Amino acid sequence: MLGSFKVRWSNAAQGDLEGIVETIARDRPKTALKMLRTLRRRASTLNKNPHRGRRVPEFAQIKGLNIREMIISPWRLFYIVQEKVVYVLGLFDSRRDLEEVLFERLTRV
Repeated sequence: MLGSFKVRWSNAAQGDLEGIVETIARDRPKTALKMLRTLRRRASTLNKNPHRGRRVPEFAQIKGLNIREMIISPWRLFYIVQEKVVYVLGLFDSRRDLEEVLFERLTRV
């Protein structure tokens, strides 16, 4: 499925990205800017071959849930592909338990 896909960030994923950059910027502003560029650039490469990312193993037993991931160490970029669009769903710290992170996200008020 090679070709040109659009890459779109969800509001949640955009918030994740901003949180990562803000956290790094507290101590290392230049590193934060570099990381922002790296994360954006790597995500944009999904426009050429989005199916190259593996399916998220934690969701493997859920039929019909085709969430993929790209590792941009130490983060996991979760996304789905629908027709010619790649939707970035979230950017998670791979050092944290995914179940805990998702629980926190879903129970925010």
